[in-house]
Amino acid sequence: MTVHNLYIFDRNGSCLYYNEWNRKKQAGISKEEEFKLMYGMLFSIRSFVSKMSPLDMKEGFLSFQTSRYRLHYYETPSGLRFVMNTDLSVSNARETLQHIYSNLYVEYIVKNPVCDSTHSLDSELFSSRLDAFIRALPYRI
Repeated sequence: MTVHNLYIFDRNGSCLYYNEWNRKKQAGISKEEEFKLMYGMLFSIRSFVSKMSPLDMKEGFLSFQTSRYRLHYYETPSGLRFVMNTDLSVSNARETLQHIYSNLYVEYIVKNPVCDSTHSLDSELFSSRLDAFIRALPYRI
């Protein structure tokens, strides 16, 4: 099992954080353009899922997969969006994304008075703790 990368978007679609661990192929475009495309795709998928669902969905959109990877999605009540791409053997990473939000993001970004969570997350402590957490997962990196 492999974690490829992680995006954190704010409610306006700005990418606050990005890191990759085992990404074999680059997109061939700038990171900023990649972030816009990813957010646009997520916005469209969420809209499509909410309109096509026969039932009122409490959880909403959780993940989708292609023939090569699975995208896992977690949205907080405040509108932060956590997106993690893994290989196909990772069936559900929702708890992992919830842990990243509640135990890492809240602890090292929200509770840190010198960290501005409305711009790019430049906290070395957050990055190092996140990296250690991802490397300790039962998924391979």
